[in-house]
Amino acid sequence: MNYNHREIEEKWRKRWRETGVDKVREDSGKPKYYCLDMFPYPSGNGLHVGHWRGYTISDVWSRYKTIQGYEVLHPMGWDAFGLPAENAAIKLGIHPAVSTANNIANFKKQLQEIGAMYDWDREINTSSPEFYKWTQYFFVKMFERGLAYRKKMPINWCPSCKTGLANEEVVDGCCERCGTEVTKREMNQWMLKITAYADRLLNDLDKLDWPDKVKRMQAAWIGRSEGARIHFDVKGTSEKLEVFTTRPDTLFGATYMVLAPEHPLVAQITTAEQRAAVEAYVQETLKKSAVARQIVDKTKTGVFTGAYAVHPLTGRDLPIWIADYVLMEYGTGAIMAVPAHDERDFDFAKAFNLPIVTVVAPEDSSVGDGELYVGPGRLVNSGPFDGLTVEEGKKAIVEALAERGIGEQTVTYRMRDWVFARQRYWGEPIPIVYCDRCGTLPVPVEQLPVTLPDVERYEPTGTGESPLAAIESFVHTTCPKCGGPARRETDTMPQWAGSSWYFLRYPDPNNDQAPFSKEAANKWLPVDMYIGGVEHAVLHLLYARFFTKVIHDLGLIDFDEPFQHLFNQGMVTLNGAKMSKSKGNVVNPEDIIEQFGADALRMYELFMGPPEDDAEWNTNGLEGVARFLGRVYRLVAANANHPAATRPSLEKLRHRFVATLQERMDSFRLNTAVSAFMEYVNALQPEAEKGLDKATLETLVVTIAPFAPHLGEELWEMLGHTTSVFEADWPTYDEKWLKDDEVEIAVQINGRVRAKLVVAADADAKTAIAAAKAAPDVAEWLNGKVVKKEIYVPGRLVNLVVQG
Repeated sequence: MNYNHREIEEKWRKRWRETGVDKVREDSGKPKYYCLDMFPYPSGNGLHVGHWRGYTISDVWSRYKTIQGYEVLHPMGWDAFGLPAENAAIKLGIHPAVSTANNIANFKKQLQEIGAMYDWDREINTSSPEFYKWTQYFFVKMFERGLAYRKKMPINWCPSCKTGLANEEVVDGCCERCGTEVTKREMNQWMLKITAYADRLLNDLDKLDWPDKVKRMQAAWIGRSEGARIHFDVKGTSEKLEVFTTRPDTLFGATYMVLAPEHPLVAQITTAEQRAAVEAYVQETLKKSAVARQIVDKTKTGVFTGAYAVHPLTGRDLPIWIADYVLMEYGTGAIMAVPAHDERDFDFAKAFNLPIVTVVAPEDSSVGDGELYVGPGRLVNSGPFDGLTVEEGKKAIVEALAERGIGEQTVTYRMRDWVFARQRYWGEPIPIVYCDRCGTLPVPVEQLPVTLPDVERYEPTGTGESPLAAIESFVHTTCPKCGGPARRETDTMPQWAGSSWYFLRYPDPNNDQAPFSKEAANKWLPVDMYIGGVEHAVLHLLYARFFTKVIHDLGLIDFDEPFQHLFNQGMVTLNGAKMSKSKGNVVNPEDIIEQFGADALRMYELFMGPPEDDAEWNTNGLEGVARFLGRVYRLVAANANHPAATRPSLEKLRHRFVATLQERMDSFRLNTAVSAFMEYVNALQPEAEKGLDKATLETLVVTIAPFAPHLGEELWEMLGHTTSVFEADWPTYDEKWLKDDEVEIAVQINGRVRAKLVVAADADAKTAIAAAKAAPDVAEWLNGKVVKKEIYVPGRLVNLVVQG
């Protein structure tokens, strides 16, 4: 009668491995369901109980869908390439291939202890040549379609990680990975043209069953803006400056121009007299983060280039400045400054004594030159456009520019193309060769993978080159076109490369002829339920959507969104803080499993609170869940061999429990689903004295099995079954048992409650009122009084209005 979790859990994990019960059966004939975790970076710290929460949620859901009759694909793999794994290896002084393999072995052991139904035959590893051959294949296909290109440009540079970073990897001006303040560095970088998919990435958010917060974050990152491109001649040269503005109505208020210090035209247009000052300012700006440069209330700095632009409609000379508050990442890296109607331009104009001309005034008053006004109104000081509203002015001025061929209406985006190269060792080699005769060429698909060479020294150089550049046997190759000498690209791909398509590999993980078969991908995808942290809202999720759309356009799949439903689980905190080894507040799951068992930990992780919310760890709560599982074990064990005959009271409890649990599961309130089990077991306890019937016992065991799979299997076997509990059917309920036979109603005398009464749920007014009058607690209030009016609200109350 004792619940020995150690023996039970070890027994069933061994049985699952032997029987292969968790393996996906392609020919089962069942409807498919694809449940996926965001696969982990195999870091040296292993899993703590905070990680367990997400993996438990996905496993409970996968097992629930299995019992509901679906063929469930629930795979696991390793996001093993990239900065996290390499930085961890550097700290330990171990080669990343060795440390990653060790970490994967530890992670796999821990995930098996969870009791998750992963099909380990489908395990993938992004650092395996068998996998990254196909990551390189997709890069080649993008190169052939013009979506992968190389460009010299100022990029984000992390001095600590010693590599370039994509904009998405910079958070508040710091490296997303290590927290170091990011600077700028001019480099040749490989880029992916994600901006070509900006509208589709934005518009298709409407198709997704995702949290609104995540969709808003992606929409904000894409940042679609409607406005106009306007071309300004640079006086005395053949150069033109192109600006993007959302306020073409303010064109007549432009009194100067500002370029980002990194703008490619700065060096060309700067006069000899201003060159030294401009170059010094540019160098100083490159040391600053984008966030620092955009602080609204900071003192404005800048330098005059000595050059002038020509106003396209008035012909006025507009001095061209450079200032760090203008960024190359936004718009065109050049602005027409309208200080009367933009706060940053206004502050800059005040700092450098530049003209401020009002061109929009409110309808009910005037605004004098030299003042800042950003509200609605009508155009003034705008020549033939005076009197137009702001919206009318936008349209009319753009039309006038278009007629002259110096402007047009357009759309721009905050999102920039994806910096897709890292000057690091531990990543997929970019499959490109450089030939002096033939130029830049992709490695032919039949020659993939370009394998990562084994090296002794893999630390980043900081020179702007990958450590691979020092390996002559890797660098020197032959041109795939002419057969002459050529050089390999030595940068590697970012950590996001493999995770941008890994979900497509699981349906066909051993295919050596293609990344996957179209048939397998179309059968299983899109992913029905994707579970992971909200921190990936812009990075991984945006990149995965982009890759999927490109792969769709290559004709390899018939869908263009990878994840139909997304669920972001909350964190587990300790002392109010996210669990972290550096903070010393990590709870090790292995200690918990030894003392309380994996099933208890699983159920407690869900019981802590709504799965989407952060929850505070409390060992007392875990102990309570462990005691509850012991009660379940003893309740079933005591009745397993001699179940009682069924009776109405048990039928009613069972059907109501199933209805309650079903509703809570389908609304993904897994914490209240655990509560439903506790409520049910409490209700069964007094009934157990008369014995519990087989249907009651089996319903409890089948439904609790997704939450506590080891215990579920043990109790299912105890009830005489020779097959897995996960081959059973999810119980159903009959609506007739959900109706109450009796209800409690209030009895009021002149509107004040004097008693409560139990009557039949379908009692009519005559019966209910008679019962109310006969109730002992009511009789004394009626003694000597005349009942003037009788009111019955079915199922709620009787009100007797009396006099006397």
